Amino acid sequence: MHLAIHHTFHPRPPLSAFIKSFWYYQGERPAHTRERRLPDGSVALIINLHDDLTRIYDPHNPDQFQDYCGSVISGAHSAFTLIDTLSLTSVIGVDFKPGGAWPFLPLPASELHNQVVSLEIIWGQEAHSLRERLLAAATPQRQFSLLEQFLLSRLIGTREAHPAITFATQALHDVSSGQTISSIIEQIGIGQTRFLQVFREAVGLTPKQFYRVLRFQEALRRLEQESPERLSRLAMDCGYYDQAHFIHDFQDFSGLTPRSYQAQRSEYRNHIILPN
Repeated sequence: MHLAIHHTFHPRPPLSAFIKSFWYYQGERPAHTRERRLPDGSVALIINLHDDLTRIYDPHNPDQFQDYCGSVISGAHSAFTLIDTLSLTSVIGVDFKPGGAWPFLPLPASELHNQVVSLEIIWGQEAHSLRERLLAAATPQRQFSLLEQFLLSRLIGTREAHPAITFATQALHDVSSGQTISSIIEQIGIGQTRFLQVFREAVGLTPKQFYRVLRFQEALRRLEQESPERLSRLAMDCGYYDQAHFIHDFQDFSGLTPRSYQAQRSEYRNHIILPN
């Protein structure tokens, strides 16, 4: 039995302003064939180095699926994605910061909302060439270097992060601060309509959707430590009106109740490819 290999790389400036991390995973075929990727408010680049295939199931009708090429961009989601994991035994990816993918894209991030798109649609033949170069690289470190060079070449210099978006995403990340979207807009000092437009174009979600996803992610983190008997307190700590509000939101984003998630969390992960 071979142990799974997982590497993480943090790029240098200027990419570090837009990207959380590069990651690489290699392991055996998983025992389960489908895995949920839960929304986290970010765009991700995923390149399958094992098969030139990425299969996404319909979360509401798992007998139906759609096949993409092995290199895809997953837009910011406000619902879970059901991914076929059988061919994902060697994968490299990029996790962008909220709003960080926009400078690399030829279209607003809002057009990728709840979408998985073949990378060739975004970057044409260069996407195929990138995968070929990654396959030829001898080590994950060399692959990270190739990814770094490629993304530097794709960085659209005129699309710097809007300071309003940087401020807003950082403020919304602290879900326990009591900050509201209205108060954030007042601090930024631009019109509400303009702010909503810029936010959606850069992040791919509305500010309200983004905040709900961040609150859901905070609840996920706390669920890893909390007992089921403390769900009511957890709901209040994460800013939900009550336990019913918490359960409703949790089901919207994961398709599971919090108790079901706790019972099954050995099978579900909020980041694909991580070993059980």
